[in-house]
Amino acid sequence: MNTRIIMTTSAVFLAIIGISLTFFPVEIANYLNIGFQSLLILALQVMGGLFFGFAMLNWMAKESVIGGIYNKPLVTANLAQFMVGGLALLKDLIHHPDKPIIIWVLTGIYVIFGLVFVILFMRSPVKS
Repeated sequence: MNTRIIMTTSAVFLAIIGISLTFFPVEIANYLNIGFQSLLILALQVMGGLFFGFAMLNWMAKESVIGGIYNKPLVTANLAQFMVGGLALLKDLIHHPDKPIIIWVLTGIYVIFGLVFVILFMRSPVKS
């Protein structure tokens, strides 16, 4: 498993979400029909910063040896982020399958990254 590709794609994915939430919180809130409240918009922008920070972490670690005991905190943080997010999104879609297609796509991506980070968490690194 090429960890460079995994870390790069996860960084790009998280950066897109982070930048979108930071600069377009009102538009995203309107698209998702979750209302417009100043506290909600602020929360979306703060979440954008968190996503962007995670993206930068993954981007800067893409050249590192990852797996086994190497970069265990990085893998654990990504595993937690993608598994918790993926399970929350999946639970919401089970109860509300009429969500916009973008939520379905995000859920799929989240679950896939969650499973990939489970594999990275459990395996020893293989240097290519």
